[in-house]
Amino acid sequence: MDRKVKVVQIGTGKMAVYTMRYVEEKGGEVVGAVDVNPAVIGKDIGTIMGSAEKGVTVTALEQAREMLEQVKPDICIVETMSLLADVEDVLYLCAELGINAITTCEEAFYPWNSNPNATKKIDEMARQTGCTITGSGYQDIYWGQLISSIAGSTQTIRKIKGSSSYNVEDYGIALAKAHGAGLTMDEFEKEVAAADNISSEERAKIIDGGKFAPSYMWNTNGWLCGKLGLTPIEQTQKCVPQVAEEDIESSTLGMTVKAGTATGMSAVVTTKTKEGITIESECIGKVYGPQDFDKNEWTIQGEPDTTITVARPATVELTCASIVNRIPDVLNAEPGYRTTDQLGELHYRVQPLNSYVK
Repeated sequence: MDRKVKVVQIGTGKMAVYTMRYVEEKGGEVVGAVDVNPAVIGKDIGTIMGSAEKGVTVTALEQAREMLEQVKPDICIVETMSLLADVEDVLYLCAELGINAITTCEEAFYPWNSNPNATKKIDEMARQTGCTITGSGYQDIYWGQLISSIAGSTQTIRKIKGSSSYNVEDYGIALAKAHGAGLTMDEFEKEVAAADNISSEERAKIIDGGKFAPSYMWNTNGWLCGKLGLTPIEQTQKCVPQVAEEDIESSTLGMTVKAGTATGMSAVVTTKTKEGITIESECIGKVYGPQDFDKNEWTIQGEPDTTITVARPATVELTCASIVNRIPDVLNAEPGYRTTDQLGELHYRVQPLNSYVK
């Protein structure tokens, strides 16, 4: 491509501050932005980024179609919510307009195993209009490519076991609430945990109806199976609360999380495969106390056993850099909904983004 990659940022919260800057630093151009928050609509994106004004203002979601048709971006970065149902409309709009899109929506990393009907709908439209839709972020490397790379140096695998923790304060109020932060134990049981106290048959019906709320590892396990060529035969999910031992202030929730209430949750997803390999992965998302920090640890049990630990990863920055570094892969991909296990390895971009676009 002999010009800058043109990007529209959809969602201008905490993550967008990084992704918009990273796009510019990688030689791209942010040509538009969209949000639903009246406090930012009409603002210059430079103000949001903490830099000089860029001459690009935030558009209300209701005017997104008109703006997209006018600026004709190469790709949209969608950084809003965590469930596919919450970003389905905007991803479908991109597909309908023939605009590539990449999203940090965690379910979008591998939505075929949690909301296949919505994914198929987006996929079919994207194929018709010739664009690519995908999900990426922190999990692309640290829950995905890193593990599949270790597997490539292993003779025999019996089990893959992973655990990752992150501070929900870093990702906004929608994610914090989705993790049950601030709920009492009774509220957590009713609003979060109870959803998984069902049979596999009941879960299958909920998934088919597009009403399933997967934990992040549900989709990660699906991605790993796709990448490693494994065939899932059973998958279960269990969510348990993380409990505050003392009061913790949450600026994101705008409240004090009282001792004895939920700071967030731990979600454990277990996948059994036809090939005899079990994947057991856990994600711990909560409001951090002063002693807490991000951690990512995965073990492959087999011949040989291998454990890799990443302590104190800068999860937000790594998420945003992964999104931006993935842009050329999305622009080069076949049309449709393409999960990143199909897009090849994620690479550091030394040259401007457009130089990698065929």
